Amino acid sequence: VVVLGHGLDPGKEQKSATMSKDDDELEDKFINEQYKNWKVNSPYLYDVLMSHALEWPSLSVQWLPDDGDEEGDTDNEKAGRKLLVGTHTSESEQNYLMVVKVVMPTEEDVELAKEEDEETKAKRCHVKILKRINHDGEVNRARYMPQRPKIVATKAPSADVLVFDYSTQPGKPDTDGVCKPEMKLCGHDKEGYGLSWNSMVAGRLVSGSDDSTICVWDVEGQHANKQAVDPLATYKGHSTVVEDVAWHMLKRSVFGSVGDDKQLLIWDDLVEDRKPVQTVAAHAAEVNCLAFNPFNEHLLATGSADKTVAVWDMRNLAAKLHAFDAHDDEIIQVQWNPVYQTILGSCSQDRKVSVLDLSRIGEDQSKEDAEEGPPELLFQHGGHTSKVSDFCWSPHDPWMVASVAEDNILQVWKMASHIYAEDEDDIDVPMKDLE
Repeated sequence: VVVLGHGLDPGKEQKSATMSKDDDELEDKFINEQYKNWKVNSPYLYDVLMSHALEWPSLSVQWLPDDGDEEGDTDNEKAGRKLLVGTHTSESEQNYLMVVKVVMPTEEDVELAKEEDEETKAKRCHVKILKRINHDGEVNRARYMPQRPKIVATKAPSADVLVFDYSTQPGKPDTDGVCKPEMKLCGHDKEGYGLSWNSMVAGRLVSGSDDSTICVWDVEGQHANKQAVDPLATYKGHSTVVEDVAWHMLKRSVFGSVGDDKQLLIWDDLVEDRKPVQTVAAHAAEVNCLAFNPFNEHLLATGSADKTVAVWDMRNLAAKLHAFDAHDDEIIQVQWNPVYQTILGSCSQDRKVSVLDLSRIGEDQSKEDAEEGPPELLFQHGGHTSKVSDFCWSPHDPWMVASVAEDNILQVWKMASHIYAEDEDDIDVPMKDLE
C-alpha cells in the first residue's frame, strides 16, 4: 500500500459555537484517537491511499473521463486521472472551479515506496492543478455532462446554475476574479445543492433548490440569451428545501427528488400536469440525497439526517426494501458503484465513507463481527477528520474512490483486495434474489 499524506492535521474540525471549550477538547481528543488508530491500521486496509491537503475545502468531487495527456506532463503524470473539485473559501477570498490531475502509484511504485522517504513518494504520487476557473462564491456542487465531459454545471450561492466549458477557459484565471460561464440558467430564487445531468438525453439538466422548486433545462437547445436561460419546466411538489435531485439511469424521462419535508418524489417529464407520479414519506428526518441504480430500473437509494441509508423498489414504495445503519450521523451523499450492481457507497457527517454490499444482507455473523457493523457493511473509510462532503467512485477502477471533507483533505483510496476478493464473483447476484 502507498500511504501518502500532505499536511494532514486531524485536530482541525469546525465546531458549533454553542459547544463548550471542554466539549471541544474532548471531541478533538476523540477524533485524534480515531485518526491515529486508523493511520496505524491503514497499511493493512488499503491497496492505495493518497491524502492531499487542498488550500480550501471542497464541497464537491467527481472523476472526469480520460481525454489525453496535458502538455508538460512527466512520464508518471501521463498515467494520472482527472478530478473535478471546487473551493469553499472565506468571504474575502476568490473561489474557483478546479480541474486537477491525481498522479496515482503504479505496481512498481508500490514496491519502491516501501523503501522510500516521504519526499520521494510525493514525486511519484501527487495532485497537480490543471485549471482554476473563477467562480461566483463557493462551488456547492459540480457535475460534468456525460455526453460532453468538458461541459460542467455548478451550483453557487446565487440562485443561478452556471455552465462552463472548461476546455475554453484560460489556463490561469483572470486576476479580476470575474466569473465568465458559457451559460447562466435561471428559474430558482435561492441556492441549492441538487444537480444531475440526464445520461440518456444530452444537455438535459435538473436542479433542486432551497426555494422548494425543481427546474429542468435543455443546455443543448438554441437560446437567444445564454446568460439568462429559462427552464423547460418548473416542478413544485416539496413543501420546503429540495436537497437533491437525480435522473433515472435507465428511463430517460424519469427523475427523483428528496427534501427537508422527509419526502421522496418520483417525476416523469412526459406527464403534462407536472405533478409527481409517486410520493412517499421516506425517512424520519430530512432526506439529503438519492441515487438510482445503473443496472436495475426499479432500485434506488436514499440517505437521511436520521442516520440511515434506505434502498427502495419503485414498484412498491410503501415500504423500504432495506434500511442500513452504517453511520453515526446524518447521511450526506449516496452513490452506486458503476460496475458492481449490489455495491452502494455513502458518506456522512460522522467523518466516514461506508461501502455496503446488498448481496450480504441477512448473512450470519459471529458476535465479534456483529460488533463491527451489519453483515452488509463491507468496508468503512475512516481517513477524514471532519464531515465528508462528497465522494465518487472511479470510472477507471471499480474499487477506487475519491472523497473530500471539511478538513480540506482530498483522499483517493482503494480498499485492500482481500476485503472484497473473496466474494467479488458473487456481487453480481440477480436483483430478484434480493427482492
